[in-house]
Amino acid sequence: MAETEHRPTNFIRQIIDKDLANGVHTSIKTRFPPEPNGFLHIGHAKSICLNFGIARDYQGSCNLRFDDTNPAKEDIEFVNSIQQDVKWLGFEWDGEARYSSDYFDQLHGFAVELIEKGLAYVDFSTQEAMRGMRGTLTEPGKNSPYRDTSIETNLQEFAKMTAGEYPEGHCSLRAKIDMTSPFMCMRDPVIYRIKFAHHHQTGEKWCVYPMYDFTHCISDAIEGITHSLCTLEFQDNRRLYDWVIENITIDCTPHQYEFSRLNLEYTVLSKRRLIQLVEEKHVAGWDDPRMPTIAGLRRRGYTPGSVREFCLRIGVTKMDNMVEMSMLEACIRDDLNVNAPRAMAVLEPIKLVIENYPEGESETLTAPNHPNDESMGTRNLNFGREVWIEAEDFRESANKKFKRLVLDKEVRLRNAYVVKANRVDKDAEGNVTTVYCTYDADTLGKDPADGRKVKGVIHWVDVASGEAAQFRLYDRLFNVPNPAAEDNFVDAINPESLVVKSGWVEPGLPGRVPEVGSWQFERTGYFCLDKDSTSEQRVFNQTVGLRDTWAKIGD
Repeated sequence: MAETEHRPTNFIRQIIDKDLANGVHTSIKTRFPPEPNGFLHIGHAKSICLNFGIARDYQGSCNLRFDDTNPAKEDIEFVNSIQQDVKWLGFEWDGEARYSSDYFDQLHGFAVELIEKGLAYVDFSTQEAMRGMRGTLTEPGKNSPYRDTSIETNLQEFAKMTAGEYPEGHCSLRAKIDMTSPFMCMRDPVIYRIKFAHHHQTGEKWCVYPMYDFTHCISDAIEGITHSLCTLEFQDNRRLYDWVIENITIDCTPHQYEFSRLNLEYTVLSKRRLIQLVEEKHVAGWDDPRMPTIAGLRRRGYTPGSVREFCLRIGVTKMDNMVEMSMLEACIRDDLNVNAPRAMAVLEPIKLVIENYPEGESETLTAPNHPNDESMGTRNLNFGREVWIEAEDFRESANKKFKRLVLDKEVRLRNAYVVKANRVDKDAEGNVTTVYCTYDADTLGKDPADGRKVKGVIHWVDVASGEAAQFRLYDRLFNVPNPAAEDNFVDAINPESLVVKSGWVEPGLPGRVPEVGSWQFERTGYFCLDKDSTSEQRVFNQTVGLRDTWAKIGD
């Protein structure tokens, strides 16, 4: 367990340490059990890192299991995307991926066992009637008129349900627990319902499907899970979890432990709300770079290491809290600052013409791929009489704080020469389109010979060889820190969450995508090549800016 020495402990690791010390368990087995009804998000990443991380650190194992009990909302696309996400984060599950549907025969047998013990009954009440009998948090529920049906009759009726003799919604199988319990989940919960739907794993074999709360605990027991880790919203459900395990004949008795779910500012992590964003086309699919899905983060340019580091920094607690978006961005910024090679791109171009540079000539300059890491090597840059610069890097007049190009003053072009602006061309609206300048031919890689100081450095792209590109600049998806608290969360969507700009990049970037996936476009931010990119149209997504911009929000 050497890898755990430098890691902060948490209450779950303390429980595991105690269980191992007391001989409760001799080895540790965890699982990550997503429902395949959507893409995983950053909150799931926290659970993945916890379950797989514990298995790794304690030399145990972790299962990937799809809790696939609702075929109407599930799809093989989600199964595939979840497997991809787990692997992308750097984890491998024990053996083959598992499915709760693998255990449908056993689950059905356990349901029959509960009926035989007088602990389950078939209820023909409508859903509305069951809701009416359920009671409230302050008032106990009322027994169903079918609660005392004989065991023999219940076995017959459940067999008819299984055989498809009743339509959907006609009846359901309920556990017989306690309609007066202060915990709503214990008031005779439904454990099987009729659903005529094609299942992505079992096809048409079943027309009755177990409910999640019944399935989950039994699947854990079948797989020999020692520590069943879930988020706090399932805390009350632990009583049902334990009741099911205690009342069926099974060797393993796993225990459930709850931790706080991730709440992240300026986004939503409810799968229902994420589905709404996709279906109502507020975003361009599950992997839209503004989405908090793992697929969205990956497309945005986040690295697996940065996501794992984020999960490590936020820790594992029993207290719900809101995590600042800047914390997530700091993790990717720290990663890419060290590991991303540099390149140059101009997002809002104006032309710089070097009038004393020989017409028709060009040269090849050498630039480091990383200013602090010689092992990354160098790259060649084409340089000629005309280059693109950022519009914001030039002013006709400015105060001394402006360290970029000003009329009648000098600035250095990154990895190139010192230039002096002399005059400009403007369009009909008065915007500068072209800056005419002169260069000092003796300043390549060195300061001016006469000792004058040039404080500013700006980036550029050669006009003759630069490649046209589209840049997608992303901001927070919502305008408020907690959009889930709004009456209608979609009303809080930030209309400026995506801004598209057209400019230029140095040539050949698509052919040398770095291992980390992103470049630092010097003085601009970190960018990655998007899947929409073609040979005719380069498309780059902004991963994150060079500095924390979230601190300014709300000022």
